[in-house]
Amino acid sequence: MASFSFELVSPEKLLFSGQVDAVIAPGTEGEFTVLKDHAPFMTTLKPGVIEIDAGSKKEKLFVRGGFADVAPNGFTILADYAIPLGELSAATIDADIATAEAALKDAIGNETHRLAQEKRDQLRELKAALHL
Repeated sequence: MASFSFELVSPEKLLFSGQVDAVIAPGTEGEFTVLKDHAPFMTTLKPGVIEIDAGSKKEKLFVRGGFADVAPNGFTILADYAIPLGELSAATIDADIATAEAALKDAIGNETHRLAQEKRDQLRELKAALHL
């Protein structure tokens, strides 16, 4: 399989940088897969799991959200927060859900309320999917 350059960056550190065969990411409009020579585009991410296929090395990381940029020279994800799936705990997701519920209570306006509710629901779905 043909490889391409991929970087996953959070405010704390560079989590991944290298050549990959494929990356699956949780876009706000739906999950998407990037392969070599993918058409350029930019999107936002929802809380979910990023799957990195670097040949014999496979990684899964949880992201709370962020931005994804597919360009001719590679793919970059700027995550709000990212952690390897193996280091993720139920307590981490529960804290994120509590924060989202507080934001939902404080939401002013229909759009703000909708976005807060959507984020909370996405985190609940993720927790259920990961069996945490």
